[in-house]
Amino acid sequence: MLLLRLLAVLAGIGIAGSVFAYFFTRDSRYLALAWRLFRYTLIIALVFFALLIVERVLVPFV
Repeated sequence: MLLLRLLAVLAGIGIAGSVFAYFFTRDSRYLALAWRLFRYTLIIALVFFALLIVERVLVPFV
């Protein structure tokens, strides 16, 4: 759990840094990087929470 929290914080820092770099340089590559990081982070979080839900549902039946 600690590792996941650390990765979430690092992803947030990466997204914020990319948005800040976009505002500073107006280079659209940074905004695309921030969007890509956000999407991948969201997908990983949804998969993780889906696995937690499946674990909660299936364990009482085993």
